[in-house]
Amino acid sequence: QVQLVESGGGLVQAGGSLRLSCAASGLTFSRFAMGWFRQVPGKEREFVAAISRSGGYTYYADSVKGRFDISRDNAKNTLYLQMNSLKPEDTAVYYCAARIGIVIFTTVREYDDWGQGTQVTVSS
Repeated sequence: QVQLVESGGGLVQAGGSLRLSCAASGLTFSRFAMGWFRQVPGKEREFVAAISRSGGYTYYADSVKGRFDISRDNAKNTLYLQMNSLKPEDTAVYYCAARIGIVIFTTVREYDDWGQGTQVTVSS
């Protein structure tokens, strides 16, 4: 049974930084492409960033490109999202997601497994 547990969310001022982590268990982590998504109440979950199973390929939403960095440590079964220059519009619940495969996936429906989410709040 795949389990994904996010951590690292919190309250930060605009311009600040946070690092999210996603601890994975119940899977061969290095076989899974991973992604980060976010959601605010009343809106659909949206793509933030994705990374290939090797970590060699990454892809970002235009809204976070240049500010966020996705990475992974396959030895530790952990996915990361370093978020810099945070803006109030980055406020959301952030979710990590997993999908077995060699390519990068960027839509909600392409992912099979999800974490419970961690709240990120950016104050102005």
